[in-house]
Amino acid sequence: MAVLAPERTGQGAGEPRTPPARRWPVPRPRRDTTPPLPGDRLLAWVLTAVLGLLTLGSRLWHLDYPGDLLFDEAYYPPEAREMLEWGHEYNRGYTFIVHPPLGKWLIAGGIRLFGYDSFGWRVPAAVAGAVSVVVLTRLARRLTGSTLLGLVAGLLLALDGFAFTLSRIALLDVFLQVFVLAAVACLVVDRDRLRARIRAAGGAVAAGGFRLGPRGWRLAAGLLFGCACAVKWSGVWFLAFFAVLSLFWDRAAWREARVPRPTLVTARRGLPGALWALAAVPVLTYLASFTGWFLGETSQGRHWAQQHPDTAFPFVPDALRSLWHQHAEWLAFHNGLSTPHPWESGPWSWLVNGRPILLWNPQGLTDSAGDQVVRYMLMVGTPTLWFAFAPALVWLAWRLVARRDPAALTVTVAIAAGWGTWFLSPERTMFVFYMAPVLPFFVLAVVLVLQDVLGRPGVERWRRQVGLAVVSLYVGVVAATFVFFLPVLTGRPLSHAEWLQRMWFPSWF
Repeated sequence: MAVLAPERTGQGAGEPRTPPARRWPVPRPRRDTTPPLPGDRLLAWVLTAVLGLLTLGSRLWHLDYPGDLLFDEAYYPPEAREMLEWGHEYNRGYTFIVHPPLGKWLIAGGIRLFGYDSFGWRVPAAVAGAVSVVVLTRLARRLTGSTLLGLVAGLLLALDGFAFTLSRIALLDVFLQVFVLAAVACLVVDRDRLRARIRAAGGAVAAGGFRLGPRGWRLAAGLLFGCACAVKWSGVWFLAFFAVLSLFWDRAAWREARVPRPTLVTARRGLPGALWALAAVPVLTYLASFTGWFLGETSQGRHWAQQHPDTAFPFVPDALRSLWHQHAEWLAFHNGLSTPHPWESGPWSWLVNGRPILLWNPQGLTDSAGDQVVRYMLMVGTPTLWFAFAPALVWLAWRLVARRDPAALTVTVAIAAGWGTWFLSPERTMFVFYMAPVLPFFVLAVVLVLQDVLGRPGVERWRRQVGLAVVSLYVGVVAATFVFFLPVLTGRPLSHAEWLQRMWFPSWF
């Protein structure tokens, strides 16, 4: 009978075993990883440009109607005209300016080119809306690795009624949307470029990593985030959330390269640059947008520090102390904004078009036969798109938890920054156009669902064809719904019966 030899442990057979060193469990591997970009770069750019031009054309169509100021256009075009005349918003004494100046400077650019009329002050919004479609197309292509899905994302945004009306009215939120979206896209490119550099180094990556140098895409993201904050303060949530996510992306890249201490390497190699690109650059950009305010003699609050010389920190220049006081007043205004409004709505209702905004509804219109004519301009999202947002959030959570999907993580962080943070101020008066900067990311959530419907490349041919048919059918339904609602998005004349067909819910009246 054979005798089994004792297991070789480096110790004598009669000596007690030394227990193995304890290790942390290996994380569950990803089932999905960041997909490579498709090779149709030139074709993708051509198709994206065509989609962008078509979107711009749709936004410019009858842009000058109506000629009156709509909703909050009562504030921004007049302030933009003052900025052209004075270099800043004039301190009129009877109104309180509550937003930074960059968005109004952009409106002023349209007024300078086309004159102070409805077309002139709305053209910048139309351009911004078209640019958002282009940027979203490119971002979705990068996140999904599919030019088709990138074009689907851009097309869905172009066919959304809310995005359409937002691009045809001189509000600030469309500029916030394009800056936030472009900043996130730049950070995603920076993430991919960093991973490519580290992978290219291969086994040459030392335990302490290597010097990365200036990262142009991250610097561009910081500049764009600063521009977003200089339009509306809600851009700061996107800046904060994505600055943290960018560092996590750096850590993941070093960890993938099997650097022993990826957190310490990230702190050494990534944190200093992140502080410059995503902290200093946004602050400097934000302050630069106030150049006209600093130079003006009649800017609102410009000489507050000189009128109150006994305030704290007298060593700080008067202009900066005055600007700080101005911001403190703005913060108090926004925190205390709880005045009831007939078209206000809360974050939960935004997902289902619970309370859109009526922009225009002239009374007493009749046709040649004396019958009532309705011209109703409603800022409402395309229902067949918006009703998919809530289910898409559930699917997004599944992709994030079950697959640890990088695209789902990016979209989730954006939605948390642009939608979830509004739940922190439940008493505040809110409107559906606060959804503007996060809307493209809800569209991305829907596109991620369509990606799974379509199926991955390489699956059975019939499965891919069925998936493509379903995706095409859904996009077609969204397009048909958009066309059906187009008259109430543009204020086209309708009979009373035709108008009622488009009022799907009592809250839309």
